[in-house]
Amino acid sequence: MKVFCTRVLLLLAIPVIVVIAGFFWLCSTGLNARDMPGSLETRLAITLQRLAIPRAERELSNPMQATPELLVEARRHFADHCASCHGNDGSGATEMGQKLYPRVPDMRLPQTQNLSDGEIYYIIENGVRFTGMPAWGAGGTNDHDTWHLVLFIRHLPKLTEEDLQDMKEHNPRSPADIKEEERENEFLNEPSDTHKPSHPH
Repeated sequence: MKVFCTRVLLLLAIPVIVVIAGFFWLCSTGLNARDMPGSLETRLAITLQRLAIPRAERELSNPMQATPELLVEARRHFADHCASCHGNDGSGATEMGQKLYPRVPDMRLPQTQNLSDGEIYYIIENGVRFTGMPAWGAGGTNDHDTWHLVLFIRHLPKLTEEDLQDMKEHNPRSPADIKEEERENEFLNEPSDTHKPSHPH
């Protein structure tokens, strides 16, 4: 009986020790978002994310086919809704993406490309807690826009310069960008000196 009680106490002590260690680790880092996550933390987060996606969702296949027209639509949707964090090329090399914790992943790399269609769909629809990834969908499995984005994410490693140029035209513009464009247009539309009446000497 004494041995049994000792084992139970040890089993109960382990979670308490883990929580205390986690608390001290958080206090020592100050919840600083400037540092890169360590390899252990990264592996743990990837494993937990994978386990958190229900098996039935992970096994879903994309019901859409990647036609040229559909990829154009998805590319422009991505440029308008996703590129501010992920970049037009999916690299995550944006001011916003590099200041989040954890950093926005380069979706052209195996970490994303090796995910199943269902996993990518689930992440877009439901977001990822404790990261900057919001839930964009209603949470179902029939959102065509999200399936289109899954196709586009698969296509990221094959983007051309023409694709990227087209995406720039569909990126959201800040009020400052709009104001600057208005000033440029006003300057360009001003009458030139050649049309002003000449004054005699």
